[in-house]
Amino acid sequence: MISNFAIAGWGAYHPRQVVTSAEIDRRHGLAPGWTEQEFGIAARHVAAPDETTSMMAAAAARAAMDRAGWGDGLLPDVIIGGCGVMEQPIPSTAVLVQDRLGLSHAGVPAFDVNQTCLSFVAALDVAATGIAAGRWKRALVFASDIASAGLDPASAKTRSIFGDGAAALAIEAASDGTRGLIGAASVTHGAHHALAQLRAGGTRLRVTEGHEALVAGSYFEMDAFGIFKAAAKALPGVIDRALAEAGVTKEELACVVCHQASAPGVCHVQRLFAPASERVIDLFATQGNQIAASIPTVLAHALESGRARRGDAVLLLGTAAGISATAMVIRL
Repeated sequence: MISNFAIAGWGAYHPRQVVTSAEIDRRHGLAPGWTEQEFGIAARHVAAPDETTSMMAAAAARAAMDRAGWGDGLLPDVIIGGCGVMEQPIPSTAVLVQDRLGLSHAGVPAFDVNQTCLSFVAALDVAATGIAAGRWKRALVFASDIASAGLDPASAKTRSIFGDGAAALAIEAASDGTRGLIGAASVTHGAHHALAQLRAGGTRLRVTEGHEALVAGSYFEMDAFGIFKAAAKALPGVIDRALAEAGVTKEELACVVCHQASAPGVCHVQRLFAPASERVIDLFATQGNQIAASIPTVLAHALESGRARRGDAVLLLGTAAGISATAMVIRL
């Protein structure tokens, strides 16, 4: 056991607006049914202007805290944000969420962890480490992403596969020694950093370079085939290492909570777990790629639907820009 903790609560937020693939077909003058057939997605949620990253995160966090029974002065010891893209460069999104939750007066420490699509898993790892070290007893971990904010409106291809949303977990230190993080493995191959990137929003592109340069750099750039190839190569190794460390076989997993990167991406993960491919949860057709919110959204679904129950071993699995790959085994 790497870290003893229990998932006390969970929550997810789905933006009000649902954009169907049929709407995208009409918007881009495509043949009816083309988008769904090409990308394997029927619909995705798209955030409205008032549904900001911190607003969605706070809604998911409140649901998680309510389910955990954290009220009447029972506060998290830390709030860790794991968004793929922050709401603004400064301050961290976790600070904004802390304020929205009305916890600024309590001074609860709040900070972000970033590993693009794997940011939530990285944040959960940090929370688990803090609990194992005895630093925290309760941790609130969230991910919230608005992919639609960084997509070129003229590109039907990139607009098709992404969706917006948020999810959160409330975790507590457990003393029974049977629940928590039991295995993890991660790898990053930085030579592939240009396969997926968002160049604006930091210090790389500056106001002095002009409006057109900032606009161009504000759109997400992706080599879909290159990412799939690099990610597919990295996944088997981290899966084997995480399972070995946990002392769990593929057959003993109750379910696999994987990043919903794309329809082919989820299908590839399902092939890795054949003949028990049904253990890999697939929500891509109705959620799309929610960046870092993808994995916790699927995990919240698994917990809510009963796909993952007390005592089960669950594998969290994903890839991220970088290219990075991570597998994490938790015992519920």
